[in-house]
Amino acid sequence: MALRPIPDGPLRSGYTTGACATACTKAALLALLGQQDVREVSITLPAGPEVAFVLTQCTYNRHEAWCATLKDAGDDPDVTHGAEISCTVTLNNTGEIDFLPGPGVGIVTLPGLAVPVGEPAINPVPRQMMRAVVAEVLARFGLASGVSIRVAVAGGEALAKKTLNGRLGIVGGISILGTTGIVKPFSAEAYIASIVQGIDVALANGLTEVVINSGGRSEKLLRRLFEHLPAVSFIQYGNWIGETLEKITASPLATFTMGIMLGKAVKLAQGALNTHSNQSSWDRDWVVGLARTAGYPAERCTAIGQLTMAGNLTEVFPFAPAEAFYAELARRCHAVVGTVTGARPCRLVLMDAGENYLVYEFGFDGAADSQRSFFNPISYDSPSPA
Repeated sequence: MALRPIPDGPLRSGYTTGACATACTKAALLALLGQQDVREVSITLPAGPEVAFVLTQCTYNRHEAWCATLKDAGDDPDVTHGAEISCTVTLNNTGEIDFLPGPGVGIVTLPGLAVPVGEPAINPVPRQMMRAVVAEVLARFGLASGVSIRVAVAGGEALAKKTLNGRLGIVGGISILGTTGIVKPFSAEAYIASIVQGIDVALANGLTEVVINSGGRSEKLLRRLFEHLPAVSFIQYGNWIGETLEKITASPLATFTMGIMLGKAVKLAQGALNTHSNQSSWDRDWVVGLARTAGYPAERCTAIGQLTMAGNLTEVFPFAPAEAFYAELARRCHAVVGTVTGARPCRLVLMDAGENYLVYEFGFDGAADSQRSFFNPISYDSPSPA
């Protein structure tokens, strides 16, 4: 789910899976009650505008109707762009609107999400949108009836493997998402939502600490390091460190561990809470100043200016516990993190490209500047070692 390069020129917005499912629900109910083919419907999005959707398929009989559309995500690199979203509707005698599991839509298996365990992963706003169009169509036909809605996504189970659903306990398919109905190209909204949901799931499963990390490579190492923690403890922040820390700060978590690669750590230490390359870059002069503060002579500091990437700092300062440079870097990172989280105890795992790591601890003994460092490999016996 990393950001891709944003193309030049104006970008076209698209529609969420929730908006597509709502259009299919309306079309299918119109087809069922009117006993006629429906090829286009209009729905009003939560964001305000009324938009038209073309239905690619529509079948019906006296008992049920099924309609499908292709999701258009505009210019956003969404994994569901072009996917077939469909809904099957039937009337029921309960007087309620029921959401049934359909192929390609995941099932919630862990507490902590806005949807109860055992329910299809259709988020609250899409459910509200579908309920609204059902009420609209029933009123048009002068009926009072319950309606069952089964949302499906062709190939959804395979698409879900490209999302963070698995770590949220959503199995068997994708989620039906959307708060406005509109997909904004290259928006971070979906990724940040997954971070928030991930922490909520960890809390709902009784955890008091999480391990936040930048992605699959760093998480693989951290899972070995903190093998006593379950999978839901590990949250990928990508580049959105600030949003992740804000969620942690608003939560009752007792502590957290932050895994970070050397290049991102330099950006964070400089004060960047978004480490994407289009938002921040490393400043060699600033790093030279950091090295001087750590007590290094001028010739060592001058060598920093010859580096092309912050990740290559290990060429100047061997990645080892004895190097004061990394302890000072960790202190600067912690200072920036602390502007968001306050004095909450935390652990920082600094990693290099060779999968070596240094672990620094802050605040576990009540002192904001306490720290210890370890080098690969280390043993880890408890969540908060004394």
